[in-house]
Amino acid sequence: MSIKAQLAAHRLKKVVAEEDLPRNQFSTDALISCTRKYAHILKDLGKETFYHALIKRDPKLSDETITLIVDNEVQVAYITPILPEFVEFLKTELKNGFLDVNLMVTEQIESEQKPITGKDKYQALARKNPNIHTLRNRFNLDIEF
Repeated sequence: MSIKAQLAAHRLKKVVAEEDLPRNQFSTDALISCTRKYAHILKDLGKETFYHALIKRDPKLSDETITLIVDNEVQVAYITPILPEFVEFLKTELKNGFLDVNLMVTEQIESEQKPITGKDKYQALARKNPNIHTLRNRFNLDIEF
């Protein structure tokens, strides 16, 4: 990569005046829908960390500022380089060129994690109802995880 190639690509980008940008109002439900849509695109691309961050909590909307709440600084470091693509996706889908997305690390620690894998789900059910272990042993069941 050379500087000349990057400058040429930068010059080719269409520069739109700020007053020409769309500024449509949108609902929180539309924002959540677009966020989920982008999350599934990310999952297909193999970017699981960003996918889980988008799916775990709904984004907070304040005027034209969207706040994504993430679990830790590792997610912030992973998401930050990908964030401009996400912002552009939201701007085109929601037809609002003035959106801004901020990342915020959550301060509360979850007391119980949601079970994700089959083994975790089985253990969570077994904690709620110990008879599951008895049934599994009595009928010699093999649980696929």
